[in-house]
Amino acid sequence: MTGRRMRILIVTHVVAKNDGQGRVNYEVVRAALAAGHAVTLLATRIADELDAHPDVRFVPVEKSRLPTRLLQYQVFAWRSGMWIRAHRREFDVIHVNGFITWAGADLNAVHFVHDGWYRSGFYPYRFFHSAYHAYQVFYTRLNARLEKWAFRQASIVVPVSEKVGAEVRALGIDPARLHVIHNGVDVDEFSPGTSQRARFGLPGEPFLLLFAGDLRVSRKNLQTVLRALVLMPPHVHLVVAGILRHSPYPALAASLGVAGRVHFTDLVKDMPALMRSVDAFVFPSRYEPMGLVLLEALAAALPVVTVRTAGGAEVIGPHCGIVLDSPDDASALAAAIGELCGDEARAKQMGAAARECAKGLGWQTMADRYLTLYEQIVARREAARLPASTPPVSAGS
Repeated sequence: MTGRRMRILIVTHVVAKNDGQGRVNYEVVRAALAAGHAVTLLATRIADELDAHPDVRFVPVEKSRLPTRLLQYQVFAWRSGMWIRAHRREFDVIHVNGFITWAGADLNAVHFVHDGWYRSGFYPYRFFHSAYHAYQVFYTRLNARLEKWAFRQASIVVPVSEKVGAEVRALGIDPARLHVIHNGVDVDEFSPGTSQRARFGLPGEPFLLLFAGDLRVSRKNLQTVLRALVLMPPHVHLVVAGILRHSPYPALAASLGVAGRVHFTDLVKDMPALMRSVDAFVFPSRYEPMGLVLLEALAAALPVVTVRTAGGAEVIGPHCGIVLDSPDDASALAAAIGELCGDEARAKQMGAAARECAKGLGWQTMADRYLTLYEQIVARREAARLPASTPPVSAGS
């Protein structure tokens, strides 16, 4: 680090601990403030403690009341783009997240690639199936085009995993401009400790698997976990943490004859305590850029069973988890879990190795890498003797 005080603008919808992408930006902001930099946040909502910080300037972008997320996001992009064009001279570094604004940026952090999701082979929507499906296809394809435009405007593109990096390269973005930075995890908050099964209404004896995720999203793939549970020994139970309202999964568990072995906890606010109360984590997501919950499970010393389609699987070696080829192979999933529940000593060894893996993925490590890129952006501009107000040149220029 050069020690120079930088003026940083970060553009995103939310900057807060309880939001996936928002948490990443939250930790970058905290690190920037600790290093003495000034941060402006162009967002709809930020954490109260950031809003109160003397070196944080919050420029609120009011959430649109228009129907559909598609229109709401376009309003945000237009409003934020107008503001950036009027204030660009005030900043040394402009950091955006995917397509979020109709303005260029110095650094674009990529948390999701709609083109990658669309071409993954697991995309569930068909344009002529229904009005809802048509909307989803239109939303995905439009965002794919807008993301490609946004990536081309940035000097540096930061995918959150190697998987995401491959999807960005597939859009024709110069690999030399890509710098992968994995998401981080709080290894102090998520740490091994005393089990509290009774607190969550869980049985004391069974081998407990944990599935945690948005149950409204089919790509998280709980259905394959339930089908795999049918093939597992009866002493293996499944804990499902996620919002249950209108969920089809309790009925699916009943139809498969495993309802008595599946424990739906609904939304859990104290996820670290829940992770300390189970024996392994299962995460067969059909498409995932870089799941924070997977990293949290590693930090909690849980052996992880996941699949190659889940971003984050790339950090898991055979010493700390099992990575399967197909997310929909219930038999392979059951066999992998069987290896863990049948050998308690091996499962504990893998959990300890998972903890060590997570220690190299702390939030501070992640944030420091972003700050290093900020420094490089400023240094390159100064070396080229360009004023800080000069916008980055797009790849297509």
